[in-house]
Amino acid sequence: MKNIVVFASGSGSNFQSLIEATLTGQIPGVITGLITDRKNIQAIDRAKKHNIPVEILNPSSFDNEETYSTTLLKTLSRFNTDLIVLAGYLKKIPNSIISIYQNRILNIHPSLLPKYGGKGFYGKRVHQAVIENNEAESGCTVHLVTEIYDDGPVLGQSKIMLAEDETADSLAKKILALEHKLYPQVISDFLKTNV
Repeated sequence: MKNIVVFASGSGSNFQSLIEATLTGQIPGVITGLITDRKNIQAIDRAKKHNIPVEILNPSSFDNEETYSTTLLKTLSRFNTDLIVLAGYLKKIPNSIISIYQNRILNIHPSLLPKYGGKGFYGKRVHQAVIENNEAESGCTVHLVTEIYDDGPVLGQSKIMLAEDETADSLAKKILALEHKLYPQVISDFLKTNV
């Protein structure tokens, strides 16, 4: 069994789908910790409900990135991390961590990368841009994390056609449902072949 540490910044619905996938055995691993940059978020409640240790590490509360990175690395070591999974985490992972965990950090993004990716493209901003550009389809992408936002090799995608009356809210809901299916599957396949 591989040890997975999840990073989240919000409600943690993708985190919940990963918890369930580990409990059913779909993902051949165990979630050994949740790392977040925010207090009082639903992801923390989800972790506590399943006895998953939580560490709140906000980069802005550290004197510099080096101190933050050192603390983050110690936390990952304490959680015996084999794989890092970003699930709605809005902070950039320090390059030193990306280097140490090279090819062992996964992220899910709510668009069909390389479209609508990069700094500033997250949440409803992505869906709004898709609609404004009259795209016929959208979806989600699981990729390896590199030093450049949303630029790592793609591991899996799932897509849907947009409805004529699509809104950013309706599209967000549809794509989140896709994410909950795609992410556990890609993580499962990845763990069986790479870590």
